[in-house]
Parts: sequence; structure tokens; C-alpha cells
Amino acid sequence: MSPSTAAAPLLQVRNLRVEFPTRRGTLVAVDDVSFDVAPGEVLGVVGESGAGKSLTGAAIIGLLEPPGRIAGGQVILEGQRIDDLPYEQMRKIRGARIGAIFQDPLTSLNPLYSVGRQLVETIQTHLPLSAFDARARAVGLLKEVGIPGAETRVDHYPHQFSGGMRQRVVIALALCANPRLIIADEPTTALDVSIQAQIIALLKGLCREHGTAVVLVTHDMGVIAETADRVAVMYAGRLAEIGPVRDVVKNARHPYTRGLMGSIPSIGGHAERLTQIDGAMPRLTAIPSGCAFNPRCPQAGVRCSIERPDLMRAGPSRAACWLYDSAGVGAPAAREAARG
Repeated sequence: MSPSTAAAPLLQVRNLRVEFPTRRGTLVAVDDVSFDVAPGEVLGVVGESGAGKSLTGAAIIGLLEPPGRIAGGQVILEGQRIDDLPYEQMRKIRGARIGAIFQDPLTSLNPLYSVGRQLVETIQTHLPLSAFDARARAVGLLKEVGIPGAETRVDHYPHQFSGGMRQRVVIALALCANPRLIIADEPTTALDVSIQAQIIALLKGLCREHGTAVVLVTHDMGVIAETADRVAVMYAGRLAEIGPVRDVVKNARHPYTRGLMGSIPSIGGHAERLTQIDGAMPRLTAIPSGCAFNPRCPQAGVRCSIERPDLMRAGPSRAACWLYDSAGVGAPAAREAARG
């Protein structure tokens, strides 16, 4: 049984809307996004640059850069709504119940302090431990994330660690207070492939051992395929498709997702050409009516440029595409797409 079906949701995102007020009007960067994450589950959030995936993660954790704001919807953590909390209250939750891992570890680490001091301060902020016990926990965390010689390395400074080791320190920081949820935004992008694999294995192990839920934001489908239980594909601020990672990777339902999967080279494949998605993702100032993907979609019909589809059942997944309209409109096309 997968984590998503074995337990009640740890995180619930309901109709999330993120806006950026400007002089020329309000830009909608995340539009009506909903999903759940269960304890111990890794939900991958994938999409091109500008799809809204990082903003979704920032909104969940309460770190939207002004003038960005949550303009609608709810974020519920373990039954408690957290998107409308005062700043100080949210700051306490962010350290204790939600951890964060960002792309560049140097932005998360203070170069003037040893990693041990940073870990101890974070631990003592959220847990009632003495300095001695907090240091012991810091060393234990460094060991858990795979840093050799943790007893000595705890007194070293960030510049004395390699990129991969710094990212491990950031993961240790995220784990200081045993959070129930981790938001990981492009945690492996700046690392070489061998280090990526180690970080992926580390995240998966943490989920298994601690029951921690992870929202993994990335543009790398290889990382998603290796790490996630389910995947949410975003396009122009909305969910295009969400479902079990194996089904989405092997049998994508949304035309955009099929294009994404077709653009990934296969080691054992013999394709002469990779799939190409014509055009580019629309700017926030020029999102087309109807389905945002319709100008680039090879299967677009008249309805696609007029009505915007919600997520619909499409096999094991759900796709925001009129091909899967249960009312019957587009059903023959859906059967044809499923065969293909």
C-alpha cells in the first residue's frame, strides 16, 4: 500500500492562489492548486521555469517574497490551517514542524558561524535541550546525513565543506526539530550526478525512517522518477496532471506531460529524435483563455481555447484536459490517446 492511501493527509493544499500586484494589474502565479501529501510520502512537483512550482513551495512554508501573497485557498498541516497565521507563529511552525532545503546551501548557511553553532542554535530554538545535549544532537544529525568525522566536522565552517557536504548540512538543519514536513526546492540541481544520487537516497531514507513527508520541487524528471511516490506536473501556475510517479512517467495522460516525458533521452532507446514541444510557456501577463497549454497542444480543439478544464480522472492519474471529460465530450479522443 502506498503512503498516499495508507494514512490521512499530513499536508492539504486547497485551491491555493498566489498573486503579485503590479502597476499594470494583478498577476496570478499559482492558480487554484490542490493536492494532499501523506506521512512518509514524497510528492514531486515538476514543471518548466515559470510554472509556479517554487512559488507553491514558498507559499506552503510562508516564505513568499513581497509583493507576492496568498490570495485564496488554504494550507492545512496536520489538521491546522497555517496560511493565515501571524508571522511569529508561522516562524515557529517553520522550524519545528516544517523543514526547508533550498537549491544553494550557501544561502541557508551563515559563513561566519561553524555548522555546529548553527545547528545548536536551531535545535535550542525549537527543542528544550541544554547546550551539551544540543551539541550531541547536532553531531548525531551530521552522522545521520552521512558526514564522516562528524565529531570534528561539527566545528568547521561552511567554506570547509564541499557542495555536496554543505547540502547534507542543510538537510541536517532541516531535521533539527524532527519536522513532519520538508519542502525541498531543487535540492540536487547544483550537484554532480553521483552526489545527486546520494542526496536522493538520503531523502528517501529519512521518509522511511521518520515518516517525514516531502514536497520535492524540481525541473528534473530523473530526480522525480528516482525519489517521488507521486508527481504533480505544473504548467502556467496550474496542475496539468497528478498521479503515481510510475504511471505518469510510463503513461502520461496530459499532452503537456507526454511532451515532457518524450523529451527525456532513454539510455536503452533507439529514437532518432526526441519529442519537441513547440512554443514556450506563456508569460503571466499573457496566459491564454481556456486551457493555458492549448496554443502548444497538438490535440487542442475548439473547447480548449474557450473553457478551462479542471483535473479529471484519467486512469490512475488525474489530468486537466478535456480529453478525459467524463460527460462524454472528448471521450473517444481519450481512448485513442490512452492507446497511443
